[in-house]
Amino acid sequence: MEERLQKIIAASGLASRRAAEELISAGKVRVNGAVAALGDKADAAKDRITVEGRALPPQEEKVYIMLNKPKGYVTTLNDEKGRRTVAELVKDIGLRLFPVGRLDMYSEGLLIMTNDGAFADRLMHPRGGVEKCYRTTVTGSVSLSVIERLREPMMIDGYRTNGAGVEPEKLTERGGVLLVTICEGRNRQVRKMCEQAGLKVTRLQRISEGGVRLGDLKTGEWRPLTRAEIDRLEHTV
Repeated sequence: MEERLQKIIAASGLASRRAAEELISAGKVRVNGAVAALGDKADAAKDRITVEGRALPPQEEKVYIMLNKPKGYVTTLNDEKGRRTVAELVKDIGLRLFPVGRLDMYSEGLLIMTNDGAFADRLMHPRGGVEKCYRTTVTGSVSLSVIERLREPMMIDGYRTNGAGVEPEKLTERGGVLLVTICEGRNRQVRKMCEQAGLKVTRLQRISEGGVRLGDLKTGEWRPLTRAEIDRLEHTV
């Protein structure tokens, strides 16, 4: 996959992106023997890239997976409280993968993990607007007015949220199951939205992100993302 040279150089650890741009501008970077210019792209897997005559160190293979996170695991690589982490669930991969975004300890479902920092940053950036859908089981009175309230912007922790997509999947006398779609993913946002609307969340499961769906992946298991899924996520930001 072709990327800008400064990004490739920065990913190799040889220099920061800004320093890489200066090296390119100074004519010290070559691609397949030709002097590169700022703005040029290359494929790190296919092209020979040299900086001041030295070949770039090989890049670690980029890995992108989907994990069905169970309840009871924290979305971090290490936990000072000794709680179970999602890193334990993917240790058989043999690479250090980090989670893209978060699911709180009591939430479950789709969690993307990768070792591609630039990819993760783009997905997590607040301006990205990546849609995430949660199957939300609640108790309380789920009236039409409550659903409309959930769809409206809210003030949560001093921040005004955007409107949410809310569709009832199943309703009962004591609550129901709602499909809640948001584009922000603030800390415990869906739980706090429901609380403001007079509902209590008893189960929260993320079932899709950026058009990529959890499907029938079993709890605690993971699978690689397909090339089509990676491309779909790339095109959502």
